[in-house]
Amino acid sequence: MTPEAIVHYLKQHPEFFEEQSEFLATVALAHPHGGRTVSISERQILTLREKGKQLEDKLRELIEFGEQNDVIGEKLHRLTLAMIAARDAESAIQAMYFHLREDFAVPHTAIRLWPQWDHPQTPEFSEVSMASRDFAASLAHPYCSAKAMVDTGEWFGENTAHLRSFAYVTLKNDQTIGLLAMASEDAQRFYPEMGTLYLKRLGDISAATLLRYLA
Repeated sequence: MTPEAIVHYLKQHPEFFEEQSEFLATVALAHPHGGRTVSISERQILTLREKGKQLEDKLRELIEFGEQNDVIGEKLHRLTLAMIAARDAESAIQAMYFHLREDFAVPHTAIRLWPQWDHPQTPEFSEVSMASRDFAASLAHPYCSAKAMVDTGEWFGENTAHLRSFAYVTLKNDQTIGLLAMASEDAQRFYPEMGTLYLKRLGDISAATLLRYLA
């Protein structure tokens, strides 16, 4: 008989354990942590304890994630309020830079916008290559990478050579109006498998706010 067949039989005949109680009392199993043998009932208790510990660890992990999300949500709320309170596009952009640096500990941030309206003579409104525009338009979700995409590395100036991780968030409403690029010397700060929900919300908030000032 195969182990699977035995398991199937026991599932179909639960009365086996009652009818063979004396036999089961003589069965000894290896202790899960080695060193001695234990009865079936003791082994079952140990297994339940181990499962209970795993559930406790999982619950603790979920609570930690929840607390972290609360902290991120509060930071994003502060950034949103600061952008709404800004008097013009320049002030809103500076608010983004400040909160991303001070609240979110993002050491390097670059914003590029390419609307057709009148705009200040600042780096954020400088000429952007078609390659970077096409890259921004192609993003359905925030994108994280270990290298600068297309020619966006130039946006970080002399710091580019030391940067090891990048995150890109498209700024768009009905159409793409810009790209938010963030970078760090830490290779694990932004990585492809990381969650991007809050990055997406950051992009939505930034685009909506800037469009109000630039329209």
